[in-house]
Amino acid sequence: MRGTTQTALGLAKENGALISFDPNLLPPLWDSLEEARAQIAWGLSRCDVLKIADNELEFMTGQTDFAKGAAQLQAQYLNIRLLNVTAGANGSYSFYGGQQVFQPACTRGGVVETTGAGDTFSARVLNFVLDHGLDGLTEADLAGMLHFANTAAYLVTTRKGTIRSLPSPQQIKALLLTNHSAGVWFDPMEASTGQMDTAQTSFIG
Repeated sequence: MRGTTQTALGLAKENGALISFDPNLLPPLWDSLEEARAQIAWGLSRCDVLKIADNELEFMTGQTDFAKGAAQLQAQYLNIRLLNVTAGANGSYSFYGGQQVFQPACTRGGVVETTGAGDTFSARVLNFVLDHGLDGLTEADLAGMLHFANTAAYLVTTRKGTIRSLPSPQQIKALLLTNHSAGVWFDPMEASTGQMDTAQTSFIG
């Protein structure tokens, strides 16, 4: 399976696809944490967009300071163009081109389970990237991206299941409008069809 994934990723890169990576560290699934660290490093060395959780950032860098950890990864892996750190109920951070942006989590209560929250966050980020690309992003762009992704991730935690609980762009936007005071309002779906086009995006991990 690992060899197949590596071959597929190589073909994707040869054909100009953007590579997104979420380490999704689950220690019980690895023979050793050393092996997990080595394989995560392999993914880090090949991705354009990275979504990494706070505990995974500490695991790979030894840093609990998100800015320092992100800077360490960006210095070591120059291929990473957009680095997002998720911290659950404590919000998310984006590091891009020397810019650092934070957006608080949506905390309206009613959480049923958190399964799928990280994947939903990543999906909304990739939808943004497919619409806007990775060149010349501003702090406002990054804030809007995180705000939308945080809200989508929150919504998926308020329902049971994963795939069937994924919110539509319209549902995300409706919650953003009712909770406008929670952060910067930005509509990254303005030019989007609302469908997640993965034709030029590959996941690894």
